[in-house]
Amino acid sequence: MFYNVLKAKDLIEFETKKFDKKVLLEDGESKLCAVALKKEETIENHTSIKDAAVLVLDGEIEIHFNAEKFKISKGEIIMFEKEKEHSVLALKDSKFLIVKI
Repeated sequence: MFYNVLKAKDLIEFETKKFDKKVLLEDGESKLCAVALKKEETIENHTSIKDAAVLVLDGEIEIHFNAEKFKISKGEIIMFEKEKEHSVLALKDSKFLIVKI
């Protein structure tokens, strides 16, 4: 995959599953992952052991941090610190990249 030009939104496709994740690069606990999440599906509360950034490639998601929620649309990015408990809700069929460093 190195030294190739890739179309980001084509890195992962919707399968029959409601949620799919593909690790693209990994170095210890640092990762670059592509995620596909179908409309109205969620990724339950969890934390990251690394600081993270989420870049929406297609669709629209909401990220919930306790009482706060952020709507992130295609082309937008959100960054947050490690160990922040959060969940994700797909408002539309969505694809996004997660960078953990």
